[in-house]
Amino acid sequence: MNPNINFHNATFEKSATAKEHYPNSGLLEFAFAGRSNVGKSSLINKILNRKSLARVSGTPGKTITINFYNIDNKIYMVDLPGYGYAKRSKEEIAKWGGMIEDYLANRETLVQTILLVDSRHTPTEQDKQMADWIRHYHDMLIVIATKTDKLKKREIEGRLEDIAATLELTEDDILVPFSTADDDGKMTVIDMLEMMRAGELVPYDERL
Repeated sequence: MNPNINFHNATFEKSATAKEHYPNSGLLEFAFAGRSNVGKSSLINKILNRKSLARVSGTPGKTITINFYNIDNKIYMVDLPGYGYAKRSKEEIAKWGGMIEDYLANRETLVQTILLVDSRHTPTEQDKQMADWIRHYHDMLIVIATKTDKLKKREIEGRLEDIAATLELTEDDILVPFSTADDDGKMTVIDMLEMMRAGELVPYDERL
């Protein structure tokens, strides 16, 4: 028996900068990674039907901790600190890299890291590096293209094709267009989280 997750029953549990501060409940975790200001906090709020559970900032680079959101005492949605903020010092960038790589490599309850990219722009070299990290630690790459409401409808398909080509997505990978202005992509993300928690969403070649 694996009842559905009530995504409206969500609480902010804690922020952490080191593994000794991570939750120890054993709940499965789904992490969201992306450039500063790509819309991770906005996506989490949209999925949870909340306005400000995840703090949204107009200032890039504000989130410098790993933030854990407890969803219905069944899973965590984890907001990873954004990368690519030019005003960070070399020391801060090095600390960020060590913290994220340690989390990706060693967090046993981490099921999947999901990459967010801005649908309006070609993925950056840092986006490509994060995609490579995710591929190294997971069996598939899931990418969410945010802010599709900022595009004209006729532009969306071309932008998704550019993202897929730049990140070298394969048939095993998933690309989801997403907008916080409407419900575009919301149910797709919820369904993916439900399926991954149940072990039902696996790379194409493992479905055979």
